[in-house]
Amino acid sequence: MQTNSPEPQPLEAQPSSSSHDSSLRKPSATSKLMLMFAIVFVGMNLRPALISVGPLIDSLRESLGLSALALGTLLTLPILCFGAFAPLAPSLLRFQSAERLLLVNLLVLVAGIGLRSTLGVFGLFAGTLVVGFSISVVMVLLPSIIKQHFPQQAGMMMGVYTTALALGAAIAAGVTVPLEQIPGSDWRWALAFWLIPATAAIVVWWPQAGSGEHPRGRVRAAAPKLRRSWLAWQVTLFMGAQGAIAYCIFGWLPLILIDRGLTPVKAGFVLASLMTVQLSTSLAGPWLATRGRDQRLATLAMMVLVLVGLMGMLYGSISAVYVWSTVFGLGFGGMFSIAMALLVLRSPNPQIAASLSGMAQGVGYTLAAMAPLAVGFLHDHTGNWNAVAVFFCLLIGGAIWSGLLASRAMHIETE
Repeated sequence: MQTNSPEPQPLEAQPSSSSHDSSLRKPSATSKLMLMFAIVFVGMNLRPALISVGPLIDSLRESLGLSALALGTLLTLPILCFGAFAPLAPSLLRFQSAERLLLVNLLVLVAGIGLRSTLGVFGLFAGTLVVGFSISVVMVLLPSIIKQHFPQQAGMMMGVYTTALALGAAIAAGVTVPLEQIPGSDWRWALAFWLIPATAAIVVWWPQAGSGEHPRGRVRAAAPKLRRSWLAWQVTLFMGAQGAIAYCIFGWLPLILIDRGLTPVKAGFVLASLMTVQLSTSLAGPWLATRGRDQRLATLAMMVLVLVGLMGMLYGSISAVYVWSTVFGLGFGGMFSIAMALLVLRSPNPQIAASLSGMAQGVGYTLAAMAPLAVGFLHDHTGNWNAVAVFFCLLIGGAIWSGLLASRAMHIETE
């Protein structure tokens, strides 16, 4: 079920309807600032463990003798983990607070990063599975924590969080190969390096582990079921469509640009510049989206930028490729941050935010994992990128349709 929001004001200004919020002691400005810093630091650690594998693919293949199929499985495994484990994360809230669960999963993340750099092929795949599990749980819990502790600034905080995600990804993409090239280093040390910031994230989050409400204090600890909510499915489909676009770009854009005449180095620079540009709208997107009654105009604007930029990179002048990648990056950053912000803007309380986060990221990332495979299939069977361009247009069209529906001023309700 869903209801229209009763007040004609930005949704982030609406109070949470959680029945226990009024009974919680109002936190000090210092404690909220510390929590904000902790969320940013944790967010920056949710992408390096994943992004750092891609630049090391050639080294992994040569060192471990992995086939193309094995390498493809390695890259897809974390996305499949998101789809498999994210829907289960909200049910953990009946046993422990979100803040403590997040701390536990940061410890699991550190263990997975360490395992990945040891025990050869087994350790690489087992560690990647552990890393995917821990990150999927943390990404479900953080929107719930933001909704609980920042009910009046939920949209802004989701923008800050998604900017931290993008910044962590950009840093990992830029420094992983130089780390491998340090004398005496190899791919194992380059992957193991991310133990340092992940361990620091544990230290930073540790004081927050006791700030959450224990499950026994909740009016209802069980995660609400959202499968009958059309609005929840709209948010989920938008999450999946934008995720599919993202993973297709990460995986296939360099090859597309190489086929258009760029060198591999220049194609990599285009992707790196795109990921850097997205930082601006990752932060500004949710802020702009919450200036009005709903998010439809901001969603449409970002998706138009994505469409124009992507078609420009596919068919526009190759000499203007950085112009097209900038246009795409602006839309791409805003598209992702608005999709993440909708997890809290459509939720009236932290419990529904956690369930919606699990559903949207679980189902959404499962759909997104299939898109890069579809691109490879279309290219192999046509020998060009025209069918892929049509596929991209269909994805963007689906994102616009579901995004506009999900961006209306409504809240999810459950029985």
